[in-house]
Amino acid sequence: MVKEKRPPENLGDLIRSDFWFCDGNIVIIAGCAAFKVHRGQLARHSEVFSDLFSLPQPQEQELVDGCSCVELQDPPSDVFYFLGALYDGLYFKKPRSTDFPAIAAVLRLSSKYLVEHLRQRCLHRLDKDWPSTLTGWDMRERRSTDENGRYVPRDHCAHPILVIELALAMNLPTVLPAALYDLSRYGPSKIMTGTTSPMTTFDRLLHEISGPSLTVEKPVKLSRDLLCRTLRGREATQRYMAGFIARHLHCRAPAAECLHRSEKGSPSRPCHESFYFIMLNILRSVGGIACGRDADPLYTLSQATEMLSRTDFSDGQRQCGLKLCQPCKNDFAEAASKARQEVWTLLPQWFGFVESDNHDSLLDLD
Repeated sequence: MVKEKRPPENLGDLIRSDFWFCDGNIVIIAGCAAFKVHRGQLARHSEVFSDLFSLPQPQEQELVDGCSCVELQDPPSDVFYFLGALYDGLYFKKPRSTDFPAIAAVLRLSSKYLVEHLRQRCLHRLDKDWPSTLTGWDMRERRSTDENGRYVPRDHCAHPILVIELALAMNLPTVLPAALYDLSRYGPSKIMTGTTSPMTTFDRLLHEISGPSLTVEKPVKLSRDLLCRTLRGREATQRYMAGFIARHLHCRAPAAECLHRSEKGSPSRPCHESFYFIMLNILRSVGGIACGRDADPLYTLSQATEMLSRTDFSDGQRQCGLKLCQPCKNDFAEAASKARQEVWTLLPQWFGFVESDNHDSLLDLD
């Protein structure tokens, strides 16, 4: 984890960052970088460093810039972010997806070196971006929609493959369902293509020193197992919506208290026609025609519920709302709400993290 290092003959071979304090009393070496910092700052926040610095030191040891040095077996970019969090705190004025390299780095090293307050701050941010509750997910989706109504999740949250990779490495199972669900909303080709590792602040510093020939963005793809889980989960979300349409919209019976039941000729016709209209719009969404979110049942069910109160539909002559009576609206809204909660509950099962114990799910179409 941490070991003494023989200082390099030429300190100029190591990259210095902003964390090189003239009054520092310990030099941390990580890869190609050196950081001259303060023992007290490290020992105050980290049990690991506190124990390390309490060990007796040899009387004769080679020094770097007049200080003892310690080598960390961690990427220099992680150490850079970790020291930044120790000295300056970990704050984000406006959460953006570009925060992820810092969050991931600080989480890794705060867990490794037992800096609990930084670890908890990282976990809190991950929980906001990749929540474990449906309420949290809905809040996250609202934050990902700008003032013009455009859905821009990648502006606010990192690519889900990066999050999945971190969650597996750090044993964060509560993050995985939301991340895999988010990923499954991409088309299969995009899921298979993967993403690239984001450039870190230290990468930019190294890029400036090494010149434009340095490649810092590396491809990141799912393992075969995770790819299969993601695609199976994607299929499950679409099958679920097919089941919902079959059971709750296709030839749907009106509510027991339907106000149009007593009409002569064709009882409850306005409600039947409205449910048919909702079904057509859901099919457009599932088919990816409406807005490209063809594997997002949580969004589709929300849109179906919003149709109940919209007044911007057209009957060919004027704008109007659906001609559903209030009891039928309430009945369908309750069914959609229960379905959204069931979708959220089933995510771990769909992505293969728990075995199925619910044989009465809408996923079972047989």
